[in-house]
Amino acid sequence: MKEMNLGRILIENRHKRGITQDELASHIGVSKGAVSKWETGVSQS
Repeated sequence: MKEMNLGRILIENRHKRGITQDELASHIGVSKGAVSKWETGVSQS
């Protein structure tokens, strides 16, 4: 099974759409810090 890098996927798609971590966080109802941690791989949940 191929390993998926969720952080890379989040960053690439967020950049394609031209939105900030703040905007994404607000849209999905989490903190900017949570988005940052997901993107850097510090937190997976």
